[in-house]
Amino acid sequence: MKKLIESIKNVFAIEDLRTRILNTLFFIAIYRLGSFVVLPGIDPTRLKTGASGVLGILDTLLGGAFSHASIFALGIMPYISASIVLQLLTIAVPYFQKLQKEGESGRNKISQYTRILTIPIVAAQSVGFIATINAEAIMNPGVFFTVSTALIVTAGTLFCMWLGEKITDKGIGNGISMLIMIGIVSRLPGALIGEATARSMRGSLIFLIEMAVLFVVVMAVIILTQAVRQIPVQYAKQVGGAASLSSQRQYIPMKVNAAGVMPIIFAQSLMFVPAIAASAWNKDSEAATMIGTWFQPNHAVYNVVFGLLIVVFTYFYTAISVNPNQIADDLKRSGGFIPGVKPGRDTSEFIDEVLTRITLPGAVALAIIAILPAIATVAGVTGPFAQFYGGTSLIIMVGVVLDTMNQVKSYLLMRQYDSMMKTGKTRGRSQNISMAS
Repeated sequence: MKKLIESIKNVFAIEDLRTRILNTLFFIAIYRLGSFVVLPGIDPTRLKTGASGVLGILDTLLGGAFSHASIFALGIMPYISASIVLQLLTIAVPYFQKLQKEGESGRNKISQYTRILTIPIVAAQSVGFIATINAEAIMNPGVFFTVSTALIVTAGTLFCMWLGEKITDKGIGNGISMLIMIGIVSRLPGALIGEATARSMRGSLIFLIEMAVLFVVVMAVIILTQAVRQIPVQYAKQVGGAASLSSQRQYIPMKVNAAGVMPIIFAQSLMFVPAIAASAWNKDSEAATMIGTWFQPNHAVYNVVFGLLIVVFTYFYTAISVNPNQIADDLKRSGGFIPGVKPGRDTSEFIDEVLTRITLPGAVALAIIAILPAIATVAGVTGPFAQFYGGTSLIIMVGVVLDTMNQVKSYLLMRQYDSMMKTGKTRGRSQNISMAS
């Protein structure tokens, strides 16, 4: 406890870090406040108490803004969809491939295209969102309500996008991911209280077992997120004039889960399609009813298809994010080589083989974590609390928390180096020089 208090003091002792933390909290407070501002023309007392099925998963990611019919009803999710489209375009379209290789300027152009693409996506999704609102809650339905609501929801998403960029620039960083994580975490206290209340009637032992299992799952997600396969790299001895540098051994860290949460997001986006199509189809149709039943989060068909898609997308996203040929070329130019492997093509094939082997267990583990909420629901855990046993929610939370901790540590490390330059070694060296003279 004493070390924790000391660490908090060190964090707030750094002026720049303290300012960034306060800015982040300020932007998050604005985001959460907007999540409770109901759209004009809607009676909040007649809204549905909560979304279910695939829309329930979306509502969890948005912190309840979807079911509250707020001005941030779609949150940052259309921007995520636009980012996915742009990432796919960097594979298929040569122009975007060229932009990706141009460094900072190319990334800025891709970000600008992503912002522009977000507008038509959120405009289209806002019309679908209006269709999900309870008809009794709309006080004056009609064309004017549809157009005005679509404009407000679009403006709300653009404002959320602006908040995310401000958190990245003026705050701790990872603004877009931070907003999603805050939305997820905001549902945790209510889900925890609801589960504790439900279990209090049967006994507290079951609730304690559930918390222990949740702890184990969180630890497993952390291990999966941090696990790496280190490939040894040897750098040849370099001789230049009188100076001589001995050979050095370093490592290339290949992450077991190099794709992160993106395969789940890709797969989740596709799994929304059958359920939404079935709801828009003729509801009296037997085929629509069957599809709508199969593609619900707790159905076996949904989870089998969902798991297979995650495995496929894990390999796909790893292939586009990690380039063995480029790694081999960079090693060759810098004078490095993998012991026992020839530079060039053999090195590329070796890295590709290692990447293929470690991606399989990572993909399977990611798929298992993604379907754990359905397993928890079958085991008797309440729906809201079961969402925290895995899936997108848990992986996003763990990833964002770990990234934030790493950024805070980098600030603390920088402060430590600054203090060493101002005191200690620098002063001692000057004293030794003065004594010698």
